[in-house]
Amino acid sequence: MESHLLLCILLLIPAFASSDFLVTHVRNIKKRNSDNDWVVNGIEIYKMKIDSKVTSRFAHNVITSRAVNHGNAHKEVFFDVELPKTAFITNFSMTIDGITYPGNIKEKEAAKRQYEKAVSAGQTAGLVKASGRKTEKFTVSVNIAAGSKVTFELIYEELLKRQFGKYEMFIKVKPKQLVKDFEIEVNIFEPQGISELEAEGTFITNDLQNVIKKTFSHKKGHISFKPTLDQQRTCENCSQSLLDGDFIVKYDVKRTTPDNLQIVNGYFVHFFAPTNLPKLPKNIIFIIDISGSMSGREIQQTREALLKILDDIKEDDHFNFILFGSNVHTWKETLIKATPENLDEARKFVRGIDTEGLTNLYGGIMKGIDMLNAAHEGNLVPKRSASIIIMLTDGQPNVGISNTQDIQTHVKKAIEGKYTLYNLGFGYGVDYNFLEKMALENKGLARRIYPDSDSALQLQGFYDEVSNPMLMDVELNYPENEIADVTKNSFKHFYDGSEIVVAGRLRDINQNSLTVDVTGEGANDALSFTSQQDKEQTAKAFQEQEYIFGDFIERLWAYLTIEQLLEKRISATGEEKENLTAEALDLSLKYKFVTPLTSMVVTKPEEDENQAAIADKPTEGTAQAAPVAQASPVHYVHASSPTWHTSVDGDPHFIISVPQKQDAICFNINENPGAVLRLINDPVTGITVNGELIGDKKVNNDAKIQNTYFGKLGIANKHLDLKVTVTPEKITLQKETGKTTFTWLDSVTFQQESLTLIINKKKSLVLSMGSGASFVIVLHQVWKKHPLHKDFLGLYTLESHKLSEQTHGLLGQFFHPIDFTILEIHPGSDPKKPDATMIFKNKELIVTRGWQKDYRRDPEHGIDIPCWFVHNNGAGLIDGAHTDYIVSSLF
Repeated sequence: MESHLLLCILLLIPAFASSDFLVTHVRNIKKRNSDNDWVVNGIEIYKMKIDSKVTSRFAHNVITSRAVNHGNAHKEVFFDVELPKTAFITNFSMTIDGITYPGNIKEKEAAKRQYEKAVSAGQTAGLVKASGRKTEKFTVSVNIAAGSKVTFELIYEELLKRQFGKYEMFIKVKPKQLVKDFEIEVNIFEPQGISELEAEGTFITNDLQNVIKKTFSHKKGHISFKPTLDQQRTCENCSQSLLDGDFIVKYDVKRTTPDNLQIVNGYFVHFFAPTNLPKLPKNIIFIIDISGSMSGREIQQTREALLKILDDIKEDDHFNFILFGSNVHTWKETLIKATPENLDEARKFVRGIDTEGLTNLYGGIMKGIDMLNAAHEGNLVPKRSASIIIMLTDGQPNVGISNTQDIQTHVKKAIEGKYTLYNLGFGYGVDYNFLEKMALENKGLARRIYPDSDSALQLQGFYDEVSNPMLMDVELNYPENEIADVTKNSFKHFYDGSEIVVAGRLRDINQNSLTVDVTGEGANDALSFTSQQDKEQTAKAFQEQEYIFGDFIERLWAYLTIEQLLEKRISATGEEKENLTAEALDLSLKYKFVTPLTSMVVTKPEEDENQAAIADKPTEGTAQAAPVAQASPVHYVHASSPTWHTSVDGDPHFIISVPQKQDAICFNINENPGAVLRLINDPVTGITVNGELIGDKKVNNDAKIQNTYFGKLGIANKHLDLKVTVTPEKITLQKETGKTTFTWLDSVTFQQESLTLIINKKKSLVLSMGSGASFVIVLHQVWKKHPLHKDFLGLYTLESHKLSEQTHGLLGQFFHPIDFTILEIHPGSDPKKPDATMIFKNKELIVTRGWQKDYRRDPEHGIDIPCWFVHNNGAGLIDGAHTDYIVSSLF
């Protein structure tokens, strides 16, 4: 063990594949050899292949990349792969000069403990992190000697889901340089027979269209894409690669019966997707958050989506709208039929939806449940109809019942399993874990709506998935004395174009047949039939052995079981959660799946400096959190996606969170007491934020310095003619019409025109003005007789994406996406805080690993945020010098 350095990787579940393979030298940004322009910084990727085998919807994918160092010194080679979030990595290895360094999957916490020492010393190696709406990025690097070759191989598996009548597989293609031998090969084997097969790419030009080769016949399909070097170029003499985007494979199978049952080696899988059924009428209630934080683009996109959805509602459907801000409003008192006249009236109502007040989520959702109950009890809707609640919110409940656990309990009790609840979380200000738990407890699911130009299309796309229920209360029942460990076999709804999949284990591996009884409720009558399959029929269907990989049905069963155990675990508590965790962990280790409960450990060459790193597999509720920027005399900006939250707290500490890297940058500003710093300035929205520094009561004799903090904040909106001054003693609102003052001893909710102010007594306040960003100010109080410190303030910015691209300031400049690269990690002066080189905007900065405090959730103790510290008042990171941000007064 002593002779190897170890890389520890905690991976998450991906759902499409990607060959995002980056090769870069430590210090050079980009140098190309004009004669061999496929060699970058001395590194050539001479072969890359993505090999996918799909058998009965279960995909086994192998990504292989081979590189050689043509330079005359050691070089660092990076292997970056984007994968679907729904996939499980099963293996990874590196082969360097004939020596293979394999991956081993371990229980996550054990792996963490084992490599804690290496990680604390700053030794890093491989990561998996969220990189997009559907993908996660796996990254590993290795130093290879001059003339040496390295082969990376990554294997992952996933069960392809059927949606809108087709199975779909994504392969992310982004080699970042020309590759002599580049190939994508997909082989599909479906015992039912393939009815259609297509392949397309977002980067495919007319010239590349003919490079995609596609054939299918009966049970087998084949796709290949193998462009030459010249075909990869963006132009005739260019060295840039065209290969940058998604390669998408879609197919469907022949369906002569409603279902298909397959038995292999003591395991079975049952696919259920009936066709040509009449659609069930649906009763749908849209519950929409109209609180002030939804103002601007969010509410506009919501209106756009609802208008498109109204065009798709069928005349047999019933529907209504419920809006919640501080109060709850309904369009109609009851569900009404979707007649042309009612739909026209609904369009007028939707066009007039606007924002107001706070977030009474509990009141909105309970009103919707009560309305559905009344409609069924009063026979206002057909008995054979599907009832669905779709709730959209962008924030957290803060009016009425606001405790999320209490809301979950009340909602579950009120629904009683009768209706399906879908929760859509708009942006990153939502408590996604809460929305997901509540949806799963009520037979639905949660989905994040990303704040972007296509948000309206995302909302409409989700509605399309659930807009055509064909059956409800579907049960697939198997003889209990013959099967064990069956996956979920009861489903509230079956939607057109989807598929129900159930898998299980036969108690007797030699059993020759299996019978299943299927029941459900359709639009006109009940559905009931019996299906039977024996092993000989399956064996006959699987004669083409070259397409089969291992015990694929057993692995499909394990994949589906783990996926469902992890889902159940979200809403479970106590002993039940412990049991679900233990079962999912055992299966993850047995079948070598990297899941949120396991880690992959990869040995690396002894001479490699980057020895170990831990990457937790992201989940939607944690990994996608929005950026946070913070100001305190150390300032920190937390950036986590298109929505940026910024903050400053402490003595001032600035933290810049960069979510796409699951990392953060921080820096301090050291200035004299009395200095006023420009934190945020947006000339478009008219919002500015400045902060005035105060000092300790005296110089700290031990440190020989006087710490500074923000003792006064000035927030102005010139379009509203509004100025807000905040000190540790009081909050003052000033307009031409007069002045209003509050103290921190108040618990107040104050609303006036476009202004909302909420004071949480002696802790924090939330300030929203117009359609711009919202601010949270945290009050830090110290003992009045403290010999050194004074009370001070911390500033946190929420929804900073609502500010314009022209926003600047010590915090504001980081509201825009940023990128950086960390290289050459090595021991620093403090053994617990390694130093490194940061590449930022083509500049090299010396940085130190450290921690800063985020006080939003815990104002007393704070939460440690690991970050890379930039020295000398952020020099090289901020635009200009820190003195450029000193202004003459608070306003």
